[in-house]
Amino acid sequence: MKIMNDEERQMLKDLLWLNSVIATELIQITENTSQILRKADVPEACRTEHNELRQRALEIADRCKPDTMLRQHLEKHQ
Repeated sequence: MKIMNDEERQMLKDLLWLNSVIATELIQITENTSQILRKADVPEACRTEHNELRQRALEIADRCKPDTMLRQHLEKHQ
């Protein structure tokens, strides 16, 4: 098994962070689309599950790249 060098480790952190950004934005797009199509608020059960998924993605992002604007950006969505 090959041990990652620092550059590979940083690249993996960057990719994990970027995937967290994509995941959280897709959750928001899903909620917005659902609200438009339903012409009503997103069901509470979905909103709760989306918030849990969003929090997990944020934990991953914070662990990989702390002190980015992602958390502040997402807090504006809620």
